[in-house]
Amino acid sequence: MKECDKIKILHQELISSDNHTFPQKGTAVNVSNKQGVYIIYSVHKEVLHVGTTKRGKAGLNQRLNNHRNGSSSFSKKYLKPNNMKLSDGYKFKYIVVENGRERAFLEALTIGLLCPAHIGTGEKT
Repeated sequence: MKECDKIKILHQELISSDNHTFPQKGTAVNVSNKQGVYIIYSVHKEVLHVGTTKRGKAGLNQRLNNHRNGSSSFSKKYLKPNNMKLSDGYKFKYIVVENGRERAFLEALTIGLLCPAHIGTGEKT
């Protein structure tokens, strides 16, 4: 199978994966300690962010908790200026992708196809 075909299949798997609601403050995201790619949705089902894990020991759990706790650039540049909190009913999807090259390509393809709201200036939409 060609590498690009595998990435397309992974993209379909990602967008078809289950929705998860961000837990309320004080409760950690607990989905996987493995590396992967994720999509964050607003309460209106708008794609806000597509991301990947790169090296954190706690993988997807660590990255998603960073976003929810306000300690990521996405949180600081998009959520905070727009007065948004992920614990207010926002959702996410994810898949585990252990291969770093595949994660990078999957993130890039998914960003290109879904056009997340925060890409650009970080100004209010």
